[in-house]
Amino acid sequence: MEERIHGLEHYLNYYITKFVDFLPSLFSAIIILIVGIWIIRFINKYLTRFFKSRDTDPTLENFISKLIIWGLRILLFVLVVTKLGVESASLVAIIGAAGLAIGLALQGSLSNFAGGVLILVLRPFRVGDWISAQGVEGTVTEISIFNTRITTFGNQVAVIPNAILSNDKIINYNALDIRRQNLTFSISYDDDIKTAKDILMNLVMEQETVIKEEGKHPMVAVAALNEYSVDLTVRYWAKNSDFWNLHFYILEEAKIRLNEVGINPHPHQILKVQNKKN
Repeated sequence: MEERIHGLEHYLNYYITKFVDFLPSLFSAIIILIVGIWIIRFINKYLTRFFKSRDTDPTLENFISKLIIWGLRILLFVLVVTKLGVESASLVAIIGAAGLAIGLALQGSLSNFAGGVLILVLRPFRVGDWISAQGVEGTVTEISIFNTRITTFGNQVAVIPNAILSNDKIINYNALDIRRQNLTFSISYDDDIKTAKDILMNLVMEQETVIKEEGKHPMVAVAALNEYSVDLTVRYWAKNSDFWNLHFYILEEAKIRLNEVGINPHPHQILKVQNKKN
């Protein structure tokens, strides 16, 4: 009995000594953790003020902030665990093995992540831009790390993975402030071309939102001589904000004004029937 008590006392003294020896490392780790959390919070607030002063893209701001904060958190975790006595080499090996396993399991997601980084850094489009990609046209409503959301003209939501989006062609209709429109009106060979051209040019020149500066002056010209019709092209420049209103108005008003002088702007064929005498 006395031997058992003596053995318990020996183990108790041993672990108490170990605990006392461990206390400085424990207190140091706690201090590092508290100071590290405070520094990370300070850096997070600084980043928020920094991005607001630079008027950066909200999606890019959110991504960079989270990337920096999570990097600092991982660094803080390594420092605390190392201070508690875990060898840094073993810890790095464990983190590396875990990262490799996660990477193999999430190859598709990592491709989308890399695509999201490219989109946020290169910025081929922004939230609010009207783009055409992957057979979808619409307004970009959200750019996340893994996919991009587009609201189509019919108010449908299309979700496109960033890996595909970053490696294919994209047409950004809002990248520049102004756009050129090409409208085609087909008239008969019997219609007077000069009259039709004058009507279309006067219509375009009457619109205040049509740009009329040098180098971007509106024009009306014969685009093609088809088998049964003559194609007239109407070209003009307009701001993105005025583009579609002009498009719809000029199409309708051109039809009305051409009809008033007996010109019907539409594709048509003339069918000739010849009777043969026996």
